[in-house]
Amino acid sequence: MPETVVVIHNPVSSRASPDEQDVLTQASQVALALEESGYRVRIMPFNHRSEAYAEELKRLKPRCVFNLVESVDGDGRLIHWACSFLDHLKIPYTGAKTDAMFLTSNKVLAKKWMHSCGIPTPAWLVPGDRAWCACPFPGEYIIKALWEEASIGMDETSVVTAQSMDELNALVTERACRMGHECFAEQFIDGREFNLSVLAGAQGRHVLPPAEIRFDLPPGRKKIVDYRAKWDEESIEYQATKRSFDFEPSDAPLLECLKSLALQCWRLFELKGYARVDFRVDGKGNPFVLEINANPCISPDSGFVAAAERAGIPFRELVERIVADAAGGC
Repeated sequence: MPETVVVIHNPVSSRASPDEQDVLTQASQVALALEESGYRVRIMPFNHRSEAYAEELKRLKPRCVFNLVESVDGDGRLIHWACSFLDHLKIPYTGAKTDAMFLTSNKVLAKKWMHSCGIPTPAWLVPGDRAWCACPFPGEYIIKALWEEASIGMDETSVVTAQSMDELNALVTERACRMGHECFAEQFIDGREFNLSVLAGAQGRHVLPPAEIRFDLPPGRKKIVDYRAKWDEESIEYQATKRSFDFEPSDAPLLECLKSLALQCWRLFELKGYARVDFRVDGKGNPFVLEINANPCISPDSGFVAAAERAGIPFRELVERIVADAAGGC
């Protein structure tokens, strides 16, 4: 009898935005890959309020649950609830565990951990938490949502200049009120941007080929991967933001440094299955970790899948390796 894998994701309404609808693409593609690998597959949108939902999961006795939950009740800060729920049911699941999911989804908490362990990350400010602020003034900063992923709320106006901590605090507070999300400010590193993806395997974690995000924006535009660059295919931002896996030989030492930092992040946060670490490198060649993406997007057009394909790993094998890691096969 074939083993069962249950695919869970956050419920998506018919009025959902493109970034929310993307999880449906991930779920269908993962389910197809699992079926091709010989598993029986059930897709069950996450419903933590239903006792019947928990009972059905226990009845199915899956080899594991493939966890694609990105938010709960529309709130990114609750992403770890699905992990806690499955821990409670004692059902194995793919990707990051509860602690790692919570630590990495709170961008500032992750930065505090990295800073404390000597992993370079840009200086930051959170309103009401000034004790950690080491921001240089005057300076250029980018204001981001504290919890939400997919570059939600980010656009050209997210990059600001502040002359003092009080001015930056006011700018962050104003934008948070406008967005309806908690926000923080991060020192803007005007340089190159890289993504390094890490995948579990039978021989241990495997850093996939590094990717650089290359910008061909009009003069004066800030080089950032904002919401339009990710989701609006008709926008200048999308068309002028390209991923590249081709590097000059002179980049080899930098790429080795980024690889080492990505593995440090994997170990520090005790990540599992798959993850992506995003970097900026300043004009002097100094790298900074922007954030750690536990359970990153694995849609067919995602950066993680592109890096796996560059390494000669087809999507079906990618999914098999993630499942094997969750079920104790790696």
